[in-house]
Amino acid sequence: MASPISANKAELLAIATSVASEKMIDKSIVIEAMEEAIQKSARSRYGAENDIRAKLDPLTGDLRLWRVVEVVEEVEDYFKQVNVEQAEKLQPGASVGDFIVDPLPPVDLGRIDAQSAKQVIFQKVRDAERERQFEEFKDRAGEVITGVIKSVEFGHVIVNLGRAEGVIRRDQQIPREAARVGERIRALIMKVERNNRGPQIFLSRAHPDFMRKLFAQEVPEIYDGIIEIKAAARDAGSRAKIGVISHDSSIDPVGACVGMKGSRVQAVVQELQGEKIDIIPWSEDTATFIVNALQPATVSRVVIDEDESRIEVVVPDDQLSLAIGRRGQNVRLASQLTASQIDIMTEEEASVKRQKEFSERSKIFEEELDVDETLSQLLVAEGFAELDEVAYVDMAELAAIEGFDEDLAQELQSRAQEALDRQEEAYRTQRRELGVEDALAEIPHLTEEMLVVLGKAGIKTLDDLADLATDELIAKKREAPRRRGDGPQANNNRRGSQRSEDKGGVLGTYGLSDEQGNEIIMAARAHWFDDDGEVASTAAEPEAEEAANAESSQ
Repeated sequence: MASPISANKAELLAIATSVASEKMIDKSIVIEAMEEAIQKSARSRYGAENDIRAKLDPLTGDLRLWRVVEVVEEVEDYFKQVNVEQAEKLQPGASVGDFIVDPLPPVDLGRIDAQSAKQVIFQKVRDAERERQFEEFKDRAGEVITGVIKSVEFGHVIVNLGRAEGVIRRDQQIPREAARVGERIRALIMKVERNNRGPQIFLSRAHPDFMRKLFAQEVPEIYDGIIEIKAAARDAGSRAKIGVISHDSSIDPVGACVGMKGSRVQAVVQELQGEKIDIIPWSEDTATFIVNALQPATVSRVVIDEDESRIEVVVPDDQLSLAIGRRGQNVRLASQLTASQIDIMTEEEASVKRQKEFSERSKIFEEELDVDETLSQLLVAEGFAELDEVAYVDMAELAAIEGFDEDLAQELQSRAQEALDRQEEAYRTQRRELGVEDALAEIPHLTEEMLVVLGKAGIKTLDDLADLATDELIAKKREAPRRRGDGPQANNNRRGSQRSEDKGGVLGTYGLSDEQGNEIIMAARAHWFDDDGEVASTAAEPEAEEAANAESSQ
């Protein structure tokens, strides 16, 4: 670039036009950068204390240079102020308080000043280019873009996107995919962040949405919205599952995605380096969708626990390995696809579990209700699992059980309520032994049993509870899908590993909603605001007392 200071008018405009075109930024930004550079260089020549301005006409290339001074009665700063007498020479009629212009002659700056001006222009243009790049890509998250691999640094792939650069981090690449410099590559724009060194464009080839976008490019029905991909899950480079639904009853969603002789799905598979893709019909019925998602395994029964967002799937003994998949891949992808926790068990394991639960519940009813084994088992067989279900169920429903009458139903309900009262009292005693404040018992949604759990976790005062975040209080534990070797008869010699658990909230097993959790936390924090009010009123009392004393003395 020629020196912007020593160049003539035509050259200045030519430089501005050339730089604006090359960097794809507005010409006015380059003109502004030149003016700033000239101002900086002029200040170094005339003195940095001067308020020097420069103006470059974008049409003619004329350059004007001047100094701004203030008219004052008594000059204190000789660089930025003039008295009325001096102001009259510059601008007749000037008065105190006016700012006037003192024209400066053009200067032919030296090599060092010109170099400094170039740096200012380059920096301004570079900042404008980065801002332009950010504005161009900031709203393109979720879009598939094509670029050329520029380099591979520490396992991260740098991609030239034409007007900017993106990066595919190691964890967002397809495993075992070779990245060669100079090759074209397609990737999903994950997010765009502003950075001092320019916009950071994060790309991904491992995200499920990348596969969604590829199908939209290959399947016109998806692009047109006739077929919708309702869910997608990937084990990048190995296997993937997508759940599809057709909004047109005459079009088969699975067949449309597969294409003639598998042409459409094969195009996606090739882009994903041979990743196997299971295309599954999506269903609003969760159980049906689970059965489809676990293909090619055969499912005997699906039990859904909506409160815990858990699903138990029972499969024949010879289908267990197929349902779980290699290293748990099949059930893991099915869990991601359905957004539910799936436990796989054989029919034998399910039978043992049912018998154990039946026996445990019968034992509880037998002990707490003081009834014989036959009656307790009959209650469990009718679907009663907890004491409160017996205590508060509609009397008619209990009396309708074969062999029951109203007198027996009323007696059972009375005994169940007494048992619940005994349990509550026992928990209250235990809670107080743990040192949990009575104030916590006044908080809504908290039972004595929950307070015992809080006490064991070291949460014993309102402040202890108030310091928790909602997630720390009610977040549910998340477990890995049940794999081979996790059943009741599992032993260390069976293949697979035990389920790993992510620690949940202190009360994560009680099924409290986010709204209830927020109410509990806010109720615990209420005393903070009450204390503030008391402090404020207490602080005001001495002032009021002083005012009263002063008034009485008068």
